[in-house]
Amino acid sequence: MIENINWYPGHMKKTRELIQENLKLVDIVIEVIDARIPISSRNPIIDELVKGKQRLILLNKSDLADPKANDRWIDHFKKQGHIALPANCMSGGGIGPLYKTLNRLQAEKNEGQVRNKPLRMMIVGVPNVGKSSLINRMTGKKSAKTGDRPGVTKGKQWLGLENGMQLLDTPGILWPKFEDPMVGLNLAFCGSIKDEILDMADLALELIGVLGREYPAQLMERYKLTELYDTPLENMEAIALKRGFILPGKRIDYERCAKTVLDEFRGGKIGRITLENLGEI
Repeated sequence: MIENINWYPGHMKKTRELIQENLKLVDIVIEVIDARIPISSRNPIIDELVKGKQRLILLNKSDLADPKANDRWIDHFKKQGHIALPANCMSGGGIGPLYKTLNRLQAEKNEGQVRNKPLRMMIVGVPNVGKSSLINRMTGKKSAKTGDRPGVTKGKQWLGLENGMQLLDTPGILWPKFEDPMVGLNLAFCGSIKDEILDMADLALELIGVLGREYPAQLMERYKLTELYDTPLENMEAIALKRGFILPGKRIDYERCAKTVLDEFRGGKIGRITLENLGEI
């Protein structure tokens, strides 16, 4: 297993301070997580910082995750006392129910008040889980920078919504060290850690191993494999042969195969896959 995956740029320390400074100004924290990795994409630092504040957990990229797993995770978070909703922030899926929930919370906040005040929200989450896409959906314009590379959002932004609500965006924040190496791997699989600091061939090999154990049928179907071999390396080489990823001298092009498998997993082309289940908590 790849070990010691860590990525903690200096601006993430500033983000922690930013959240601490502004938490008292908001009514609710919207925590965006990746529905494929509901454990790994929940930063314990965020959990610690916003403790006691009302929380809405948005399972983004739920369209890429196993539907039954989505339902189980939503029930789990609700039992913990949080509001939990599935979403696809890129397409806008789930934004309607989100607005309905926020409108209810704003009405509850202003019940019995002479002067209505806007609901103020903070968006938090690890890099590349879809915070900026959510903000753009909610504001109806490209107010926040977006990209499929982690670390795009750099500073605090207060944004006004058409219904009068106010939104505070913060950059993505990771934690300094992953105690469980699998957390770092899951985040890397889903693109929340910069590919440039990783060995892509090794990362894809790890992913093929996980998919071979947990989602063998989807892996075989996507890459037209008639069987799976005993090791991830053998399966990776079988995928490369099926796709024609061959270098001069009949050598396997491991780098091209690795990029393809990672890109297709991240794009949902291998299937709707959830890498973490409730039994792993």
